[in-house]
Amino acid sequence: MERRAEKERNPEREGLNEKDFLRLSRFIESTTGIKVPASKKTMLEARLQKRLRFLGLPSLDGYCAYLFSEKGLRDESIRLIDAVATNKTDFFREPEHFAYLADSVLPELVRLYGIGVRKALRVWSAGCSTGEEVYTLAMVLGECAAACPGFSFSVLGTDISTKALEIARAGVYEEESAEPIPLALRKRYLLRAKEGTLIKVAPETRRTVDFRRLNLMDDEYGVREMHVIFCRNVIIYFTRHTQIMLLRRLCRCLAPGGYIFTGHSETLQGMGLPLTPVAAATYRKTDEYP
Repeated sequence: MERRAEKERNPEREGLNEKDFLRLSRFIESTTGIKVPASKKTMLEARLQKRLRFLGLPSLDGYCAYLFSEKGLRDESIRLIDAVATNKTDFFREPEHFAYLADSVLPELVRLYGIGVRKALRVWSAGCSTGEEVYTLAMVLGECAAACPGFSFSVLGTDISTKALEIARAGVYEEESAEPIPLALRKRYLLRAKEGTLIKVAPETRRTVDFRRLNLMDDEYGVREMHVIFCRNVIIYFTRHTQIMLLRRLCRCLAPGGYIFTGHSETLQGMGLPLTPVAAATYRKTDEYP
């Protein structure tokens, strides 16, 4: 009977108490901007179970005690962020954005400002997750460079998750994930990895991109004069106040006449930003080059 009662009270199966959940959700939102409402309590508990087992801790309240210790804040907080960050992305996700980039944005930037010709085009994927968006951009821009001799570019991918960035830097993915990529581009930009059903982004394509850890809640991003920013399906996880603050910072990083692409379910209406809508979930900075 005692063993049965002990099993029923297994602390590993116990959820977060209200005090710990509120403390965790406030910490996550203040650190990352990500909202963790009560409706996501079960999801948070499930994601923390892996950290619990890895650390050899007996319960979620023990995990919280460790996290908020001096050592935990130094060593574990970044792992907590990895656990709660949503890493959903695909190659050529929302493909109309890439078509608009190639057919409208790039010709205009070249024609009006010589961007890509007189100076390298600078593109930023903010919240890049595991890197598929970054490599999609590199493929699209690589096609432009092939058609326009002298065209040069670089793509920066940033994310808060160190785990996602490790995958992005490796550039190795399951073969089935490449299905949205047109066959001609697959042949030019991807290699079959030695390991069974894996594909790898070609080295020359990987050399055009850079990945960096960046928390969009930071006051300064260390990013300047970007001509195109993709920040898609990122702000939906933030409060309205945080969304406005974040978008204002992104606008400061955007060159005059540059473009921001957002997710189709995201709206910038009423935020008072120096942006003009030009296509679906696509905005142009109103400032012009002198």
